[in-house]
Amino acid sequence: MAFSIKQKNMINYDNKVFIPVSNSENGEVDSGMQFLYRQEGNMLTSSYSGGRIRTGHLIAIVDENGGLDMRYHQINDRGEIMTGFCKSTPEIMENGKIRLHEKWQWTSGDFSEGNSVLEEK
Repeated sequence: MAFSIKQKNMINYDNKVFIPVSNSENGEVDSGMQFLYRQEGNMLTSSYSGGRIRTGHLIAIVDENGGLDMRYHQINDRGEIMTGFCKSTPEIMENGKIRLHEKWQWTSGDFSEGNSVLEEK
């Protein structure tokens, strides 16, 4: 079943804030942004803005290992709608907070790929 209510070892991202610590040059997310994640069952959402992004939204499915299969759309500071997908792999840091290693690709614009790292604030 694709949309289970609760899975045993799933990481709970609800109400956690993540900040970017690195991003590929072709990305639009920068260190001044924050992502507040909301999670219900294995469905995750976030609205975001800041830096080069005027407004954006993401949706994701959380897998049993806490990985995120994400889709996003945003309007940048040039007034362009940009879309993409991202696979995020969680790492639990020594302080107990979550670091997300992300591999993403634009599905608009130049269709380029990139990598980013976000950490729980």
